[in-house]
Amino acid sequence: MVRRFLLFIAFCIVVFVGVRIALQFYPEALTRISFTPSRDFEPQPDLAANAYADPRMWLAQPGMGAASPAAWRPDGLIDTGEAPPVPVFFVHPTSYINKSHWNAPLDDPDARRIAETMVRGEASVFNLSSQVWAPRYRQATIGAFVTDRPAARQALDLAYRDVAEAFDHFIASIPPGSPFVLAGHSQGSYHVKRLMAEKIKGTPLINRVLAVYAIGWIVDLNRDLPAMGLPACSAPDQTRCVVSYLSFADDADTAMMRRAYSHLSGVAGETGENPAILCFNPLTGGIGGSAPADANSGTAVPDVQMIKAVLKPHLAGARCAADGTLRIGKGPDIGPYVLPGSNYHVYDYLLFWNNLRTDFRKRASAWK
Repeated sequence: MVRRFLLFIAFCIVVFVGVRIALQFYPEALTRISFTPSRDFEPQPDLAANAYADPRMWLAQPGMGAASPAAWRPDGLIDTGEAPPVPVFFVHPTSYINKSHWNAPLDDPDARRIAETMVRGEASVFNLSSQVWAPRYRQATIGAFVTDRPAARQALDLAYRDVAEAFDHFIASIPPGSPFVLAGHSQGSYHVKRLMAEKIKGTPLINRVLAVYAIGWIVDLNRDLPAMGLPACSAPDQTRCVVSYLSFADDADTAMMRRAYSHLSGVAGETGENPAILCFNPLTGGIGGSAPADANSGTAVPDVQMIKAVLKPHLAGARCAADGTLRIGKGPDIGPYVLPGSNYHVYDYLLFWNNLRTDFRKRASAWK
């Protein structure tokens, strides 16, 4: 009996090591096999015109109080200064990792649970404001980002329709003429870029954008910024500008992220094999450059369930590399969700949580 148990443990170790080795050498292929739906795209009708008048369509919304995941704060946070009364529209990243459908059903419990977790760790950066909005939407599944099948673009188009409808409700609900922030992460930033290009650029709304935080997805300096209608944020007190970066350790392999962008690049649908990546440095508040870990006022280090976190300063520096990605040195041990290729994508916000909070406050103060 003991011998069988030891053989089973040995087998598990061999399998675990084998999976880790496979992910190291074939991350994109295995991700595609594991998460890309085999079925055709399933067209779906638009949501009702007033769908986002229903509070149940929002993960976070003013008036929810402590029930809002965006109200979350890490242990050790000490806030001082005035709270900016600036509404924030935040689009959460991909939380649907199922290959049963190209788009997440709104009643999928796992997708909602993970989305709430992401809103907790990311949209909370902006909860100096009491007006953080984060919609639910029929997001594209994670497999849409590792395939060039037409269904991937169709899935993202469907997701964007929901986001655009939620944004219209947001604008109708905030004070007329008020400045506002657009923010997102990963798939959320993909949709935020498109909102800027299709619903804001060339309209009076462009003059009300305090800042755009399109983090965790490539923003091409030559393609995306002109389409979005705003420049990159080059100083901490600048307003009406764009923040974007991609976090990797120094030994990173960035090919998978670049190929994902080439499949789905640009807000206008054009391809871009070699994007000129915008690298905003969250430790300096500007474009490019480097800053030591001493400049990092607080990484939100989560527990393994990513429910609670402790704010720890000086864990990671930030340096904009020649390829446009943000390098964080060896990379701190802040959890098990570092992606293959030393990609800290899941932790883009958490790594610089307190600096991003300060960045938001400074830009809001500069607006006044």
